[in-house]
Amino acid sequence: MRDPAPTTIHLKDYAPFGWCIEHVDLTFDLHPTATRVHARIAFRPNPATQDRTFFLHGENLKLIRAAIDGQDITPDLVEGGLTCPVPDAPFTWEAEVEIDPASNTALEGLYMSNGMYCTQCEAEGFRKITFYPDRPDVMAVFTVRINAPRDSVPELLSNGNGEKFGADLTTDPKTHYAIWHDPWPKPAYLFALVAGDLVSHDDSFTTMSGRHVKLAIWVRPGDEDKCAFAMEALKKSMAWDEKVYGREYDLDEFNIVAVDDFNMGAMENKGLNIFNSSAVLASPETATDMNFERIESIVAHEYFHNWTGNRITCRDWFQLCLKEGLTVFRDSQFTADLRSAPVKRISDVIDLRARQFPEDQGPLSHPVRPESFQEINNFYTATVYEKGAELIGMLKRLVGDDAYAKALDLYFTRHDGQACTIEDWLKVFEDVTGRDLTQFKRWYSQAGTPRLKVDETWEDGTYTLTFTQSLKPGPTTPDPQPQVIPINVGLLNPNGDEVVPTTMLEMTEATQSFRFEGLAARPVPSILRDFSAPMILDRDTTSAERAFLLAHDTDPFNRWEAGRSLARATLTQMATSDAAPDPAYLDGILAVLRDDSLDPAYRALMLGQPGQSDLAASIAETGVTPDPMRIWTASETLKEALADHCRDVLPGLYAGAKVQGPYRPDAHQSGLRALGNAVLGLLTRLDGGAQAATQYALADNMTLQLAALGALLTAGSGEDELDAFYSQWQHERLVIDKWFMLQVAHAEPKKAAAIAEALTRHPDFTWKNPNRFRAVFGALAMNHAGFHAASGAGYALMADWLIRLDAVNPQTTARMCSAFQSWTRYDADRRGLIRAALGRIMAKDGLSRDTHEMISRILAAGEPS
Repeated sequence: MRDPAPTTIHLKDYAPFGWCIEHVDLTFDLHPTATRVHARIAFRPNPATQDRTFFLHGENLKLIRAAIDGQDITPDLVEGGLTCPVPDAPFTWEAEVEIDPASNTALEGLYMSNGMYCTQCEAEGFRKITFYPDRPDVMAVFTVRINAPRDSVPELLSNGNGEKFGADLTTDPKTHYAIWHDPWPKPAYLFALVAGDLVSHDDSFTTMSGRHVKLAIWVRPGDEDKCAFAMEALKKSMAWDEKVYGREYDLDEFNIVAVDDFNMGAMENKGLNIFNSSAVLASPETATDMNFERIESIVAHEYFHNWTGNRITCRDWFQLCLKEGLTVFRDSQFTADLRSAPVKRISDVIDLRARQFPEDQGPLSHPVRPESFQEINNFYTATVYEKGAELIGMLKRLVGDDAYAKALDLYFTRHDGQACTIEDWLKVFEDVTGRDLTQFKRWYSQAGTPRLKVDETWEDGTYTLTFTQSLKPGPTTPDPQPQVIPINVGLLNPNGDEVVPTTMLEMTEATQSFRFEGLAARPVPSILRDFSAPMILDRDTTSAERAFLLAHDTDPFNRWEAGRSLARATLTQMATSDAAPDPAYLDGILAVLRDDSLDPAYRALMLGQPGQSDLAASIAETGVTPDPMRIWTASETLKEALADHCRDVLPGLYAGAKVQGPYRPDAHQSGLRALGNAVLGLLTRLDGGAQAATQYALADNMTLQLAALGALLTAGSGEDELDAFYSQWQHERLVIDKWFMLQVAHAEPKKAAAIAEALTRHPDFTWKNPNRFRAVFGALAMNHAGFHAASGAGYALMADWLIRLDAVNPQTTARMCSAFQSWTRYDADRRGLIRAALGRIMAKDGLSRDTHEMISRILAAGEPS
């Protein structure tokens, strides 16, 4: 049996629910296999519509009793929920259902994680808890009572403020209860409940109006020593949101819970954030600098949702980018303020190009605001999140900082307590600025990555830049129209002086020219500074010009971009025509390494290369079929050449990057370690791993230890260190995720699938845990040449395990399917192997809606047009 035939839901068909909810009272009698949920819900007619259809969503629920205004009824149980006649007047609905948390391996609704009760309700998980209008535009005040055995489930948490706790001595002295009340109306997807054996790391925060807020991070016993950094990140987030956006926290309590089994990074449930353990637990011994920064960012992201997502939510799931794009932009601002703005911007663009650009250019392409979907879980994508954030950044550039701040104030004032749309969002900017944003709105409705072609002329002291924008037509955007593009441009004189500082050019036409007059010499342009729009820049440049910008550009992003462009160009030539490494690239990077005035973290980024999947896409765009093995070989050859070219400066750089004093995961120390570890990677190619072995032996933090182990594995050694690492950390589940990941990520391409397969037979490969599954198969997908090995072993292994996982966790399965999204750019043999693997997944009996939609879309890319 398959899941029911997928139904396509369209934005144009939106209609409000016929009923509003005044209040929701829920009572949970917790039991691992037979939890009872009692719901009492006060409905009233919605004046916004005359449609009084009464349909409540519900899945995997055993209905025990239903009543309206105290009178028992027998509703009609239909696919996806229930319906029944109701009065055309206010009424109270009651229902009692039974659910089985222990068997809920999909990790949606109420489920068990190592004995802990936990919920995940976004997007449509609440319907697995009780019958309810499970849609984001239905907002209500919730009061929740939780009853559970005192000894086995000592802590009982839900949204809002804890109002009453005690023992129910009249019925069962072994049972205790907690009552939580959230005074702020919220949609059901923000409901949360956690119960189990937990301990808390406590603190407090006083808001700008004087409200005293109790803060707690709840974890399993034994993890309480890994909470301090997340707590500090939370307090910094609260203070930053007050200072920058004027947003104050609005409850008396803020709780975070760390959960091992969680499909996402974290969830912003009102007052009770639930986090994947990997996104909250950290100590210097068990977490890397990147882990710490990720925790800081995710804590901020989920906290910022309190206003951009909770107090103001989205009307329907097509508006998901409204809350997520804005909140991603806000958490990026936060990290840039706390750490390094240039490093953060470059890191965001690396991530955008690695994750979102391939999505935009492949079969999974969709607009930032989709027009339709079958399974909403499949649209928690880089397009919605990261590209959605880029749109916020562009809008801010176009209107200016002051107007942006005024528009946000108006947005919060006008729409507090509402479920909103992109139209509501853009309207506040129009009202503040007087601008017509109709054309800008196309960024939300047109799918794909635009290209910006550049032509230039020079005559009599006047330099003219002519831009042509284009967007490839696709299924969702058959006739793309010109978009508003903020293009940040600077001009440099031939001696390297900046003659025109960063200037924003606002492009609105398909082709548009901009003139710069009164120049003494033909300038060198620096275009799309700070990556002012998420586009692909098409401009014929020479190696010499790229090297010039690498040496002289005053914009940190474009200086990095010049180095990245040099690397991409030489790697493309090496992978397609066996060219030698470009001396201009080697000399340029050597000059950067010698420049001690540059931020160490920035220099570390300069040493990075374009991703191999990114190179494959660039090669395919030229009409050449990319060969994953040739790309890997080119990448390895260039690293060897760079190591040799810089051999005289590497030892001094490595020594200078050593941190003196106790470990701190701040920007300064993290930058030094990033540079030292990047240099270590090059040194390993010169000394065979001698320095890496020393670093591993002496490492007193996970950042140094893991980097050393990775360098050793890349060098083809490190077996003893790998065994020692496992022995040292076998009881730290998050560290063992790293152990699994590292072996696949650093595997030689021809061995990658075999190593991954062997790891799936390891006793610690708890494949039902999303973190552990992604540690192996996410790493395999990211090992470009390994996953795309000519034998097809990577494809077959991935398909085998996705088939197995789908029956247990459709959401994680569907997201892992994106590993196949770029399959049509490879050679016929690889395409045949991938098609066979995808066909096996599609043929699985009982394939989930989630996975069916993803595989169908991916396969459709290979159909004749």
